[in-house]
Amino acid sequence: MIVHQFYDKGLAHASYAIIRSNRMVVIDPARNPQPYYDFAALHNADITGVIETHPHADFVSSHLEIHQTMGAVIYVSKLTGAEYPHESFDDGDVIRLDDIKLKAINTPGHSPDSICILLENEKGRDCAVFTGDTLFAGDVGRPDLRESVGNITAKKEELARQMYHSTREKLMVLPADVTVYPAHGPGSLCGKSMSPDLQSSIGKELRDNYALQLMDELAFVKTLMADQPFMPKYFSYDVELNKTGAPNFEESIGMVNRPSKDIKLEKGALIIDSRTKEAYRNGHVKNAINLQDAEKFESWLGSVIGPDEQFYLIAATDEELEVVIRKTAKIGYEKNIIAAILVPANSKEQSANIDYADFKAYPDNYTIIDVRNWTEIKGGKIFNNSLTIPLPELRERVGEIPTDKPIAVHCAAGYRSTAATGIIEAAISNVPVYDLGEAIRDWQ
Repeated sequence: MIVHQFYDKGLAHASYAIIRSNRMVVIDPARNPQPYYDFAALHNADITGVIETHPHADFVSSHLEIHQTMGAVIYVSKLTGAEYPHESFDDGDVIRLDDIKLKAINTPGHSPDSICILLENEKGRDCAVFTGDTLFAGDVGRPDLRESVGNITAKKEELARQMYHSTREKLMVLPADVTVYPAHGPGSLCGKSMSPDLQSSIGKELRDNYALQLMDELAFVKTLMADQPFMPKYFSYDVELNKTGAPNFEESIGMVNRPSKDIKLEKGALIIDSRTKEAYRNGHVKNAINLQDAEKFESWLGSVIGPDEQFYLIAATDEELEVVIRKTAKIGYEKNIIAAILVPANSKEQSANIDYADFKAYPDNYTIIDVRNWTEIKGGKIFNNSLTIPLPELRERVGEIPTDKPIAVHCAAGYRSTAATGIIEAAISNVPVYDLGEAIRDWQ
């Protein structure tokens, strides 16, 4: 038996392949199915099944494409209301791979239709559990993503109560040595305090996971709902897309418009410049937003831009352009790209450089905008007089920013403040807008 984890650090997403007797089942696959095809070929296995633990909010799954390409059966809870060919997989249902079993466990809490998959090995012993977004290393799934989307909706308080019972009655009763394979690791927005571990055990989680400690249901609900991270704009869209099934990955990104020469950009259209901050500052298209191609590009793209908005996508080279197109497709936004282009000839706008000595001496002479997340802000403001507008809210709240003084923008390390500066510059032109960037570390 082979159990293999595939990990996408950008989305902090873990998917899995289980192989026994030349048959392979994939759990929670990412948008691009090629790594699973390659792994199956490497081990001379046929992909016969795909299991979805729930309709994911933070990434687009390739379950439908794997079914269409490989003939694999898709297994999902009957509560999902899946609109693609599938077999229901709920309490009591079993998938057999020769002498091992994959057993369904209904574990509502993160979503009403969440399941976990218990692996029974060839000796008849439960040895691993694939927990989806129900149980993570150090955390459990947030309960507030299904209040208005999906086949079944539920208030976060109700889902939190269901999570209490799912963890205590379904998972915490498993043997302590059962390995826990979650669908996410640290940095995922599907939980709030995941550990750096990409796998764990029931015993370790019973010892270390705050959510599995002794408490009554009311205390659990209160604890779980407190201080959850922000919800990106694309989350609801991805739930619905995963419920119907996404189009073929390579075909879909192949349809993205890639003009062979400079084009005139539509007036007022959103422009995402994925180049480095230095390249952007030295010359960019007017009103472009600098979302650098870094580890969390796709998450920030789906946090700043809504699923119904179209945009141009800019990169420095053809190779870098293909990378960001593929990252855009991981959240199902490839159809939102008006055109994917190299740096236009009219990229003449330059960002203003702050007189840092003046700012350090007279910070009150500036309107300071803090674009960190609420959980960070609640941990303490860096400047007492700053206006707090987290980056995902900035486009909607930019009108709240006073324009009687120069504006200085900061986050925690420089990535978000660069994006925020471009958003503010596009809306405010009568005073300079400065990005404090990495200099904010001098104040922390």
